Amino acid sequence: MKLALKLGASLVALSLLTGGALAQDISIENPDWWQKAGEQFDGVTLRGVTESTPASNYVADVLAPKFEELTGIDVQIETTSWDQMYDKAIKDMEAKTGIYDMVYLEQDIVYAYLARNFLVDVTAALEENADLKAPAYSEDNFTTFAENFRGENGHLYGIPMEAFIKVYLYRKDLFNDPDIQAAFKEKTGKDLKPATTHEDYAEIAEFFTEYGKENNMDLWGTTAQAHTGHPASWYEYFESIAPTFGVYDWGIDADNNYAATVENGGSMNSDEAKAAMKWWLSMRDLAPPESVQSTWTEVATTFAAGRAAQGLVYGENAAWIATDDSKSRVVGDVGVALPPLEPGVMEAAESGEGYIGYYDGGAFGLPVTSKNQNAALLFMQFMALPEIQEDWAAAGSRVTLTSTYDTPKVKQVDEQLGGYYTMLRDDGRLFKGAPPYPFHRQVIEATTPIFYQILTGDISPEDGLDQMAAKTEEELTNLGYRK
Repeated sequence: MKLALKLGASLVALSLLTGGALAQDISIENPDWWQKAGEQFDGVTLRGVTESTPASNYVADVLAPKFEELTGIDVQIETTSWDQMYDKAIKDMEAKTGIYDMVYLEQDIVYAYLARNFLVDVTAALEENADLKAPAYSEDNFTTFAENFRGENGHLYGIPMEAFIKVYLYRKDLFNDPDIQAAFKEKTGKDLKPATTHEDYAEIAEFFTEYGKENNMDLWGTTAQAHTGHPASWYEYFESIAPTFGVYDWGIDADNNYAATVENGGSMNSDEAKAAMKWWLSMRDLAPPESVQSTWTEVATTFAAGRAAQGLVYGENAAWIATDDSKSRVVGDVGVALPPLEPGVMEAAESGEGYIGYYDGGAFGLPVTSKNQNAALLFMQFMALPEIQEDWAAAGSRVTLTSTYDTPKVKQVDEQLGGYYTMLRDDGRLFKGAPPYPFHRQVIEATTPIFYQILTGDISPEDGLDQMAAKTEEELTNLGYRK
């Protein structure tokens, strides 16, 4: 059974080794419809750009070849780094060069694109071109994550292709070891189990860091996405750490003239925000040395290498970490839990007034500058077909259709993942994506220089957050959001 699970969840790696042979194994309903729909686009090549993630690599290596087989339409998907992906996509749309027919829309940037009218209304486009509407495609099958890509008119401006929560992963082999449990009990007087509070998490992190040193092990107490020159660290603090202390939407109150400072009604430099920052920095100091240069990618590889006992890891990496022994040393030993929280945060999340962590993911959007919009509409629907979701979800820890949760392979992998997919389905409502700010990038670019100074110790957390809150209000005033 264990071997079957490993094979089922390692389909992407297998397909790459066999030259993408997996694409031949996907069974598509109504193949004749797809062949006929593609005939009018003979000779067309679609080009897309996306971040190199497990889900995107699956699109490039598995789905694109299968789509070409069905329709005759060539699809070239460029997978690159997050910053290059963003830079290439936005420059193409700004210059109206029409290089890309599809661009990756991260959940937190789509609002800026909508404000600049960069994207085609997919819902309207399919209504206007009924002959291009695939029989098995349905907006009703999308999970609630799709709401992040709807405009004010309720229409979709992107087709979700990955969605995941940032979860608390821990090493079951360490947490369940009787000798380690006894040592932890002797040291702390507590039972060793996944933390529910920041205090407990810190105690576990300190214990395992010391345990690693005492036993000459390549082991630390936690992960930390704490790069001193990459916005991944900014995102970790504001979207994963601060909410667990009760600081939401980056500490900006959109209903109060976009206030960020406590003085004006915001919470970016509140006592809770400062406590969150100091706690996170203390955890960074208990993480492997590469943490000061770690983005979301390196955090995943650090945990997969067995170098941390616990950590907050983007769910897109959960499946391969837990099941792919060609890339992970902790296969079969990965547990999953909700993030540690301060008192009152869970209650706020359950009432809808707050949230406990980050619900991330992305969609493929269709630029208005695309020269092949109708052909791109076909491919975007193809990515949302129910019959291709099972293997994709098992390989990339992503679920965008409600029907996917009930597929056999996802249920199997869910067991080895310690219930990750169940958590995504049942507790995803407690997590939230980035706030719908069209000024997303401007605030980050204005405040990250100060943020990095906090990380390098050039300024204190208190002074740094005070400066960041003031800088945010200055930037929002310049942009015309604060009156």
